[in-house]
Amino acid sequence: MPDLVLLRHGQSQWNLADRFTGWVDVDLTEAGEQEARQAGELLKARGLFPDEVWSSVQTRAIRTAWLALTALDRCWVPHAKDWRLNERHYGALTGLNKAETRARHGAEQVHIWRRAYDVPPPPIESGSEWDPARDPRYADLPPGSVPQTESLKITLARVEEIFAEKLAPRLNTGRNLLIAAHGNSLRALMKILFSMSDEAIVALEMPTGNPLVIRLDPGLVPQEAAYLDPARATSLP
Repeated sequence: MPDLVLLRHGQSQWNLADRFTGWVDVDLTEAGEQEARQAGELLKARGLFPDEVWSSVQTRAIRTAWLALTALDRCWVPHAKDWRLNERHYGALTGLNKAETRARHGAEQVHIWRRAYDVPPPPIESGSEWDPARDPRYADLPPGSVPQTESLKITLARVEEIFAEKLAPRLNTGRNLLIAAHGNSLRALMKILFSMSDEAIVALEMPTGNPLVIRLDPGLVPQEAAYLDPARATSLP
């Protein structure tokens, strides 16, 4: 049975500043780097060694994968990056401080934008300094692929695509995968794997830097799931 390890990137600079990040490419803090190393140490202590690693194309997830692999003594395993594992795009909220946004728009509206399954924030203004259409890493994507805003439902659609196209076939061959990604793209994977309802998925929290190990049967149905650091674990489906 293959093991799938989901790892939310360590604390980022904008996590620390309490800003909506989404597709903006910010780096890890020193604390985030340490979280990533500890994730690798936890995996190594349990004898959990991935056959390959997948991440988004965002620096905070890529570096989380690198630091974890270094701690695992597995820098040599294949590492693939795909934009479909990116964080959810927060549209016009991108770059804003969350507390200030609540003060301006009201806590209830901000909660809807953040947590409603199918309600995206207003779209980002074209040409904004945070507009990912300006980012060279997306230059080769088909027209219309770079979003201006996303709900979790929209994020799920692209994660479903990469799961069916890339991840599931590898798991079906028995390969153990480590996926270093983001709160919402990992939520989407959890919805796929555990057949979670729309209501349940928006309430799911995933801690940073704490590997979630999911043991799958040959049909890719979860048989066991546990965080490796119980002190920082959250509830599971």
